[in-house]
Amino acid sequence: MNQQLREGLARRLAWQQAVNDPDREPRNLLPTLPLLRQWQTQRLTTSFADFLATPHMRPAAEFFLSDLYGDRDFSARDRDAARILPLMARILPEFLLHAASEAIELAVLSHALDLRLAETLAKRRNPLAAISVDDYARAYRATRLPRLRRHQVELILRVGQALDASVHKHGVFKLLKASRLPAKLAGLSELQGFLERGFTAFAALGGADEFLSRIRAQELEVSRRLFANAADPFAQPNSSSR
Repeated sequence: MNQQLREGLARRLAWQQAVNDPDREPRNLLPTLPLLRQWQTQRLTTSFADFLATPHMRPAAEFFLSDLYGDRDFSARDRDAARILPLMARILPEFLLHAASEAIELAVLSHALDLRLAETLAKRRNPLAAISVDDYARAYRATRLPRLRRHQVELILRVGQALDASVHKHGVFKLLKASRLPAKLAGLSELQGFLERGFTAFAALGGADEFLSRIRAQELEVSRRLFANAADPFAQPNSSSR
């Protein structure tokens, strides 16, 4: 692992630990946080309906929903990586570590933005009430940070591009399978599983350009409409619900 990648990964892991630590970041204990994550998962599943209905795109869409966008807890994966960073260089090739590094940064940024949203939602008259589109849109605008929202979308693309690049490298799948046991013994099972799922999903795409460009356009437009206080921020040009 080159020095720049090692330092970047270590820095991202430190961010991950800090932002998920309830002692250092009490907003992790807000009851609105799980409500928000559930709401966003449902919204994204609806938004990804076209991808999920397209056979060759379905695995990649499911991977994005479960491993990049989803409400699952990524902290075990990232704690594993933090604990044994020196071993990662001996088990996993550099281009896969680059994909993991981008994914960890994405998880950190997404979580930090969710904390802001959850804090705003907690100020409602009834904080535990079901979240409406209007509730979400108001909270989204109140947190501002349009540049970070754009960066969040760009990170999603970069993770996808890194995984897609790994698909085109000879022998990667055999390498991933061969690394299962040493990864398990080293405590890297969560990270190993993430990379395997991503590789398998992007291999099924047969080229990720269309998939990634559509996601980019879709999510940037959603963000633009939310900030613009559009009447239906999740509306799609083809009139399908998002």
